[in-house]
Amino acid sequence: MSNWLKYVIAIASALALMLAIRTLVVSIHTVEGNGLSPLYENGDRLLINRCSYGLRIEGNGLLPYSRLMRSPVHRGDIVAFSHPAGVCIARCTAIPGDTIQTLDGLLTVPGIVNCAKADYYWLESVNPNNPADSRHLGFISEQHILGRVVSVLYNRHKLFP
Repeated sequence: MSNWLKYVIAIASALALMLAIRTLVVSIHTVEGNGLSPLYENGDRLLINRCSYGLRIEGNGLLPYSRLMRSPVHRGDIVAFSHPAGVCIARCTAIPGDTIQTLDGLLTVPGIVNCAKADYYWLESVNPNNPADSRHLGFISEQHILGRVVSVLYNRHKLFP
């Protein structure tokens, strides 16, 4: 085997491994809006652990959605979830089995009005006017939760004040 072919195979293997890790294990998302400000601000780049609640299996119509090595989302976790407008982040404030009540935009757990169904979560941002949380979208299915926010890779405002 020629020397250049060894390099091509090594580079192709490294790229395939990097793509698999980026797709299945971690991903990077940019915060849009100030829903969880001042913790996460508009333009921050976040590292999302896609395996934190189990490995997502999406069949794209061929297989049903499932998770391998499934673990539950905990109250207080900051999660990334898919939304028709893109990827959003919010804090989990109610888990399956909780009863909740909202009065004038404030959430009470335990409450008396709504009961979370199995595999549905109530996710809220700090900003009550943020259109990408459960106050506007209702319960968020576990199927739409991508993973837990691990850290901020960089904060644009702290780098360039």
